[in-house]
Amino acid sequence: MSRIGKMPIEIPAGVKITVSDENLATVEGKLGKLTQQISHLLTVEIEGNQLQVGRIDETQEARSKHGLYRSLLANMIKGVSDGFTVVQELVGVGYKASAVGNTLELALGYSHNIFFEMPAEVSVETLTERGKNPTITLKSYDRQLLGQVAAKIRSLRKPEPYKGKGIRFMGEIVKKKAGKSASDK
Repeated sequence: MSRIGKMPIEIPAGVKITVSDENLATVEGKLGKLTQQISHLLTVEIEGNQLQVGRIDETQEARSKHGLYRSLLANMIKGVSDGFTVVQELVGVGYKASAVGNTLELALGYSHNIFFEMPAEVSVETLTERGKNPTITLKSYDRQLLGQVAAKIRSLRKPEPYKGKGIRFMGEIVKKKAGKSASDK
């Protein structure tokens, strides 16, 4: 049996979970509401303040989806109760970020500034301190959407391998390559 799939999920206070007959799971909490279609090969049972995901048979497909859907449900429950945060930093001379409302303005060394419109579910904050790299903080209750938005922002200027300039996740280590060396002629 799947080690992840068989673990029960604790349901915190203030979170309401409903599973319809069509295996559509809806999780509602103080931060928002999320829905996920569950595979027909799995069952979802709620007992007290615990949620358990089970399989209807032992086929390869059911076993492969068991841990996946348990993780998706756990992320939904954590998201609507606590939320998720991603912090990115801009490394490079002259790289700047500013947030006005739900629009992120980035100066990344191109001839023009980039305006990135955030989805309604994602909030953005920027911080610029003297002597430190500018940071972008993204917060949301939807982990999938948050990861997708963070990856899109990072793709605007990926860290390059020679100087390490670009947008990177906080704590990410970029392996640097050795540059060209002068020839001895």
